[in-house]
Amino acid sequence: MTEDLTPAEAYAAARARNAERATALHPFREMYDFDLDPFQIEACKALEAGKGVLVAAPTGSGKTIVGEFAVHLALTQGRKCFYTTPIKALSNQKYADLVKRYGADKVGLLTGDNSVNGDAPIVVMTTEVLRNMLYAGSQALSGLGYVVMDEVHYLSDRFRGAVWEEVIIHLPESVTLVSLSATVSNAEEFGDWLDTVRGDTEVIVSESRPVPLWQHVLAGRRMYDLFEEETDHGGRGASRREVNPDLLRLARTENTRTYNPRERRRGKMVREADRERERRQRSRIWTPGRPEVIDRLDAEGLLPAITFIFSRAGCEAAVQQCLYAGLRLNDDEARQRVREIVEERTASIPTEDLHVLGYYEWLEALERGIAAHHAGMLPTFKEVVEELFVRGLVKAVFATETLALGINMPARSVVLEKLVKWNGEQHADITPGEYTQLTGRAGRRGIDVEGHAVVLWQRGLDPGHLAGLAGTRTYPLRSSFRPSYNMAVNLVDQFGRHRSRELLETSFAQFQADRSVVGISRQVQKNEEGLEGYREGMTCHLGDFEEYARLRRDLKDRETELAKQGAAQRRAQAAGSLEKLKPGDVIHVPTGKFAGLALVLDPGIPAGRTNGHRGFEHHDGPRPLVLTAERQVKRLASIDFPVPVEALERMRIPKSFNPRSPQSRRDLASALRSKAGHINPERHRKDRSAAADDREIARLRTEIRAHPCHGCDEREDHARWAERYHRLQRDTRQLERRIEGRTNTIARTFDRIVALLTELDYLRGDEVTDNGKRLARLYGELDLLASECLRDRVWEGLTPPELAACVSALVYESRQADDAVAPKLPTGNAKAALGEMVRIWGRLDALEEEFKINQAEGVGQREPDLGFAWAAYQWASDKGLDQVLREAEMPAGDFVRWCKQVIDVLGQIAAAAPKENSTVAKNARKAVDSLLRGVVAYSSVG
Repeated sequence: MTEDLTPAEAYAAARARNAERATALHPFREMYDFDLDPFQIEACKALEAGKGVLVAAPTGSGKTIVGEFAVHLALTQGRKCFYTTPIKALSNQKYADLVKRYGADKVGLLTGDNSVNGDAPIVVMTTEVLRNMLYAGSQALSGLGYVVMDEVHYLSDRFRGAVWEEVIIHLPESVTLVSLSATVSNAEEFGDWLDTVRGDTEVIVSESRPVPLWQHVLAGRRMYDLFEEETDHGGRGASRREVNPDLLRLARTENTRTYNPRERRRGKMVREADRERERRQRSRIWTPGRPEVIDRLDAEGLLPAITFIFSRAGCEAAVQQCLYAGLRLNDDEARQRVREIVEERTASIPTEDLHVLGYYEWLEALERGIAAHHAGMLPTFKEVVEELFVRGLVKAVFATETLALGINMPARSVVLEKLVKWNGEQHADITPGEYTQLTGRAGRRGIDVEGHAVVLWQRGLDPGHLAGLAGTRTYPLRSSFRPSYNMAVNLVDQFGRHRSRELLETSFAQFQADRSVVGISRQVQKNEEGLEGYREGMTCHLGDFEEYARLRRDLKDRETELAKQGAAQRRAQAAGSLEKLKPGDVIHVPTGKFAGLALVLDPGIPAGRTNGHRGFEHHDGPRPLVLTAERQVKRLASIDFPVPVEALERMRIPKSFNPRSPQSRRDLASALRSKAGHINPERHRKDRSAAADDREIARLRTEIRAHPCHGCDEREDHARWAERYHRLQRDTRQLERRIEGRTNTIARTFDRIVALLTELDYLRGDEVTDNGKRLARLYGELDLLASECLRDRVWEGLTPPELAACVSALVYESRQADDAVAPKLPTGNAKAALGEMVRIWGRLDALEEEFKINQAEGVGQREPDLGFAWAAYQWASDKGLDQVLREAEMPAGDFVRWCKQVIDVLGQIAAAAPKENSTVAKNARKAVDSLLRGVVAYSSVG
């Protein structure tokens, strides 16, 4: 094509090529055996120009290339680059990738558990490690040029998201920030904030998937395309996608075919025909079993596949079902290779522990090419699964949604069993963002021509809803930033209270709150213009109509108030009369569905006494159980008795009476009608209205009649304008209160935290006390509780295992929120110390309530959970893995994770505890050594 260029064009092209060769991007591009995508090139050029970048792109699109270019730039310029990730597994994976490229001498790893070559020019770390370095003023920050924040959308995480914002706000100005995010719908808003706090930031958004994604529904023997055949192929073009009409027809048939016995059918033949039609339909539509799904995908060449099951037990059960079904996805050569890799990776695990960990069953499944992947697994086992999957030696993985969080495990297909998952409180539909994250694993760049997302048919599946999930490719990034006690003392120590307050107001949380205020402020301005117009409409030539309207409104409010008081009084009288009822009383139910004659079988339970527990069910007065004259036994409510009720007569209820027996009800109802059917209930006389004797009402009526505007011919027209004015004014005041509530919210929370810390002598104005300096070294959800325990010497004299048990209460959270069984605890000093920790928490909880620090808003100290204390004590006491796991009734992966978190906090306590006249620091280090053994020690790099 060069011969078609004019000499001037050829010269310009040559100059452009030479200019590119002079950039750092040129040699970087040559390191890859594929060409970079436009969005990657755009981001890399912005970085080389000295700008920060925010790259928002779908999972698997290769946005980490931009992070790797930041590493390349740092090395080229002789500066440092920190690569941060949200989870240790991602840190381990990125560390291995960078070591492969640049060599072990140039790359370090810091994850809290591990410190490998921390002074290297490239250091991979978890975000919390960098936050702690910033607060400590670490020397490692010297010469730092770039920070890559991978999976930056984690700042939405309500438990850990604040850390991302802390890092972004506190990084030195000289550091260039590279933010890598999943596709979010408000990337521009996030980019605007980064621009505000970090300086010039380029926002690069890519909506295109590198591998097109096809969406399917598997029902019975047939795989339906979710969308009709179109040119879009999962997001490449702009054509409109219609839901497959065959799938819509299937859903309609499925949802209308069920025989409903309540429906009135004519004759037995019709019902039989319905049942036969349903049986024929059932033969075509069902939810395929797990082995059947994998077999089907294998036959269609759609393996390897990840099946997302939102339950650990479900993942393990799926593997067992595939084994029982005799599924084999590997040939003999692959089986042999799997065994070699597994034995090599698990060589350090003692033989006696392998049995406890279910090693042999796990290995059998791996050899067949099948595995589970969830947080309950030993980290070593999970990493082996990941490695084998990437190598193509495991072809079917059953995983919980945690696998979708950044781990590099792309597949050809992703299967979703259900579109509902447990969110910690209830079963809820998965969001479009979660659906995008899960299905984003489908399609391996450079391997697959296309990826496939398969949703299994479930009863009641709505193809339109599924299409909405699949078509909504983005979700908004929402800040979860909240100040904490540790953050407060660290900020005050570095910047003083005033500057700290200003810094917190630069958070993304406050940025979003302030932006939401802009729209409300506009509405307030519009309302104020409207109020001016309404004021003109109600102007009266005879006098001040606003004053007259206020008198009318006061009269109406007073009448309404008295009417409510009267209604409340009548309800109280009715409730009082119900409390006097006894079994055998014949009454007349005045209103409602069961109005008429009734016999009291049971007077009902007094108000608020159900379950005998505060906060449970409360009844608005007694609820008598009655038999009506029409033979119905019903529990009535106070709403059925707007007026007091009296017994008209009394009847004996036979001991043999059974309310469930139609015959018993018939006989007793007949006796009721005979005994009292002739009695006419006395009509309740209406009491004199309270308004008739009310002095305030009389005064207001007099003033209204005496007001000049009362005689105006256009009085009612003015009154209508006045009513509109009042309603709009009320709405405007509500909007102004909302603005006030959203403005400076973060700073106000900070003020309350500072006030509480001042009360506890952690702060004195801008001075951080010795107590505060101790708190500054303690990071975690229960930072203040840990600091108070050190101050009160609660842990003095404890042995290392006892200290491990106590510290476990600061980190552990039971997966079952309301566990009725009291946890087993170590005896002696440890039990006393745990009891004291709970008492200190109670004192702090009362203080937080006094200072209006609300746990529901993500600020404050939750109650310590003692559920892991016995397991931590046993393990630190050198007990065997089998015994500890059996008594803890806990999966190995959870046990290792909690142990590592206890080790992390023990390390903080060792650093924060007094060095003189205290055994805590020494015993904390010993406790770390006691816990860091066996499965806890050999669970991989991080």
